[in-house]
Amino acid sequence: MTTDLRGNVVLVTGGGSGIGRATALAASAAGASVTVVDKSQDGIDETIALVTGAGGRAIAAPGDVSDEQTMAAAVERTIAELGRLDGLVTCAGIFVGDDLQPLAGVSLDTFMHVLAVNLVGTFLAIKHAVPHLERAEGAPHGSIVTIASTAAIRGHGYGSGYTASKGGVAALTRLTAVQYGPRGVRANCICPGGVDTPMSGGVWNTDEARARTRERVPLGKIADARDIADVATFLLSDAARHLTGQTIAVDGGTTVAG
Repeated sequence: MTTDLRGNVVLVTGGGSGIGRATALAASAAGASVTVVDKSQDGIDETIALVTGAGGRAIAAPGDVSDEQTMAAAVERTIAELGRLDGLVTCAGIFVGDDLQPLAGVSLDTFMHVLAVNLVGTFLAIKHAVPHLERAEGAPHGSIVTIASTAAIRGHGYGSGYTASKGGVAALTRLTAVQYGPRGVRANCICPGGVDTPMSGGVWNTDEARARTRERVPLGKIADARDIADVATFLLSDAARHLTGQTIAVDGGTTVAG
């Protein structure tokens, strides 16, 4: 069975750039209509222009994912304008420079800010989406795909707020799979390794970084956003119909290489 989302409606948080934009485009290419959630109206507009320019359908839901009214409104708009909800992908996330120092030097404000976007934002998206994702027995499942990080499954040695938030995302995904599986909802978590997106600030684009990557990543390259989006789209589809509660590292093999 190929990845086929024809007739589906998918809500993507963080859809204005990076992995979120790539996921919105990949889901649309597979036949889905898409709701794009992001703080950046410009980012939303560009994503929607790309989707519609390729013949797809997308609507905008601007706002901060850590605000409950934003997420409630995004889901309500999806139902009102697109008629249903079949999938959710939570790509919205941040990594802030102040979080890079040793844990004892990280301020509580920084720690809580990162958790608010990465973990609370994921919780709110699931909370408001999942009642619309429930399915009768025998129907294709509703599907949730969360985006965490390999920081959730291995020690990175930096980013205490980021690591805690992404570990929480993975755990929350497992809980969702257990609670809502009997109600026809699948939930899986993608843990990317290094990905060349705007959030990475071009750190992978030097000769030194590329050489280091060839040494440390078994597949020899840093991912681009489409590498993650294609896995997310598969997980949304009925091709993954018996897959739930899983934490999947999409990292070119770095977590198994030690």
